[in-house]
Amino acid sequence: MATKPRYYTISWEQFHSDARILASKLINRKDLKKIVCVTRGGLFPAAVLARELEIRWIDTICVAGYDEESRGSEASLLKVPETDGEGVLVVDDLVDSGRTGRIIRELMPKAYFVTMYAKPKGQEVVDDFVVSVDQDTWILFPWEAELSPASPLVRRIEE
Repeated sequence: MATKPRYYTISWEQFHSDARILASKLINRKDLKKIVCVTRGGLFPAAVLARELEIRWIDTICVAGYDEESRGSEASLLKVPETDGEGVLVVDDLVDSGRTGRIIRELMPKAYFVTMYAKPKGQEVVDDFVVSVDQDTWILFPWEAELSPASPLVRRIEE
């Protein structure tokens, strides 16, 4: 029997709180003048960090190839900003295996790289993060979730 995947569900309120915690860790970093967010998940925390840190210069690095079906496939770079990372805060929602992070590190070695959430295999790739999550846990972000009615608990047990 296959094991049921474990999920860590994050509400919009929790996400915003975690993003502000990350901003508070960066507040004294006056060297960070630009944000490069990793699309697509990095767009959300980058928006909060840009506001909290009053950074107006924002760009993206566009990477494809990470989803539930193609987890092990190669990443494709669709758009890369022209910078070595000097003065740049690279922002993503999650570091999982560290594959995307290592690619970004090679492209922008001088950048300061942060994520909201980090799994053990990827933690060494980033400079800072807010929440550590078990490697075998799937994070369900608020922009990926739908609200729907839930069955009473007794019915779920019977299924």
